[in-house]
Amino acid sequence: MKIISAEFIKSAVWPPQYPPATLPEIAFVGRSNVGKSSLINTLVGRKNLAKTSNSPGRTQLINFFTINEKISFVDLPGYGFAKVSQSVKKNWGEMVEAYLKERQSLSLVIFILDIRRNPSKDDLSLRDWLDQYRIPYQYILTKSDKLSNNQLTAQKRAIEKDLHLSSKDRIIIFSAKTQKGKDEIWQALEDHLRLSEKHPVYP
Repeated sequence: MKIISAEFIKSAVWPPQYPPATLPEIAFVGRSNVGKSSLINTLVGRKNLAKTSNSPGRTQLINFFTINEKISFVDLPGYGFAKVSQSVKKNWGEMVEAYLKERQSLSLVIFILDIRRNPSKDDLSLRDWLDQYRIPYQYILTKSDKLSNNQLTAQKRAIEKDLHLSSKDRIIIFSAKTQKGKDEIWQALEDHLRLSEKHPVYP
């Protein structure tokens, strides 16, 4: 997809604060510091559209962006951060669940995993939760430039095994540094959006 425009719209916590649900939304979710913001910036060809941080758990708002005035990207706060209070973790869960369950314009969740790490308990819990509510998602394995080709192959297989994926399941390897996987991700998004126009996710 050729990016003509990419704009930050607003940050929100609860549904009354969300922007109008006029465009199909792609939500990005994953553990803290997994590379969500870097993925968004790479996809749209902008350096600082989504703010990046080296401090896990720093982003604690839902951030909305409009791409080409045709789709919206939604950057959800990372989970699994250790340096915040239990009350913050509880609020995170309630905030993100409210968005994922109630947002009628949500079309697809981009489920981001660090390819160097096997899926955590939090990752598997989120997978089960998305399955329970029949919310479609696409796995992206980030930071692939950190591993050799042999390590990539072995780690991808290990992650697929942990997630109980079959050879038919699509999982995309990505690197913000080399832009590996960028075109494949856009193709997956476009394929999904075309399909969802024929078969809407929500009635």
